[in-house]
Amino acid sequence: MTLTRILIGEMSDAQLIELTEAGGTRRIPIVVGVAEAFAIERRIKRMEIPRPMTHELLSATIVALGATLERVVIHDLAAGTFYAMLCLQRGDEEIQVDARPSDAIALAVGADVPILVSEAIIDEIEREGGMPGFDPPIGGGDSDPSPPGSHDDSEWA
Repeated sequence: MTLTRILIGEMSDAQLIELTEAGGTRRIPIVVGVAEAFAIERRIKRMEIPRPMTHELLSATIVALGATLERVVIHDLAAGTFYAMLCLQRGDEEIQVDARPSDAIALAVGADVPILVSEAIIDEIEREGGMPGFDPPIGGGDSDPSPPGSHDDSEWA
C-alpha cells in the first residue's frame, strides 16, 4: 500500500492518514494523533531537523544495531484499532517488533520500504464501508504525501 493522503484537522486531536492499494483503488483510513501526522509529513518531505526526533532516533538505533527495516505489516484490526509490526533484517535473522501503525508508517516512509496490509483487514473495512465511528478531521488541510514469515502474496496488499 502507498501513503496517499494526510488529513490534518486544526480543530481535532484525531488526524487521518490514508493508504491506497498499489495499482488498485482500495483505501484504508487510519486515525493518528497530531504529533504522528506531523512526523509522517515531515519524513515524507525529508525536512531537516537540528536534533533527532523519535522516528529518526529509532531509525538510527536500528542501523546502529546492524539491522535494516525491510517492511511494515499492518496485520490486525480489533475494536477499531490497527496493529502493525516492523520487520527487521539482521544478517540471516528476521526480527519482528510490535508497533503502532502511525510509528511504523513514519519509519516506512522515511526508509522507503513497503507497507503491507492484510487482505482480511481490507475486506473488513470494505464490509463496514470505511472505519465505523470515524468522522474525518474538520478545519484542516490535506497533505499529499512481506509480512512476517512465509506467506502467500495474495493475502497482503
